[in-house]
Amino acid sequence: MTITADRMAGAYFDAFETLCRVTPKGGYAERGTARAGVTQAGVATLNAAYDRSTEPDLGSLDEMATEVGGQAAHWSIIVRGAASDQVADLAARNGLLERTELPLLACAASDLAFRAGSAERPSVRQVGAAESDLYTETLTRSFEVPDGLFGSLMGGAVLDADPITGYLAEESGRPVGTGLGMRTSGVVGVFNIAVVPSARGRGLGRVLTETVLRDGIAAGADAAYLHTSAMGQPLYESMGFTLVETWTMFHAR
Repeated sequence: MTITADRMAGAYFDAFETLCRVTPKGGYAERGTARAGVTQAGVATLNAAYDRSTEPDLGSLDEMATEVGGQAAHWSIIVRGAASDQVADLAARNGLLERTELPLLACAASDLAFRAGSAERPSVRQVGAAESDLYTETLTRSFEVPDGLFGSLMGGAVLDADPITGYLAEESGRPVGTGLGMRTSGVVGVFNIAVVPSARGRGLGRVLTETVLRDGIAAGADAAYLHTSAMGQPLYESMGFTLVETWTMFHAR
């Protein structure tokens, strides 16, 4: 197996493009190596003009920025690695003045470190499209964001789509956390790991992550990737993940 930045980035972009195609209000366009992906969720990373290459085609990226900016209120421009002055200028012309780093972590399946006994996970179950409203409600509470922020992101047939698996963590029959796995290019991506405030500090985030990883590997993935915050990075590193690339995102203030 090969764990390279190109392979992990390609798997992420394949997953995002799949999501943009299956989410009810999504859209997708491409120009050369540049892409426009729109979900209509109120999250800048989920409406993005980006380039799959480490050397962005500025003209095509500009076209894709016009495409996304014309459709989504909250959006971003994302490039792999450090952004050039030309990309920063392009973002500024579109009113995207804030810059955020997006660390991309990855791990070979054989290097993942699971806790002893973590295969027993009665508190986590898979959910399909029939429970998309419950999933979205739990996702909203777990990330502590306003109602409606995610819109129809996880609606329609998203949770029944072949490469996508949604998870709910439950305590006493009540949903208290979410996870999402997306399998593309022989790799599993880990998304939406979040726990409601009242259930934090008991290891549910790790249980959710390990569940996504175990199921992805059982389905044939030989590696995994995820984006992380600075706060979450030590947890994922303790599971075997290492930094493979840091992306730059431009967004509005």
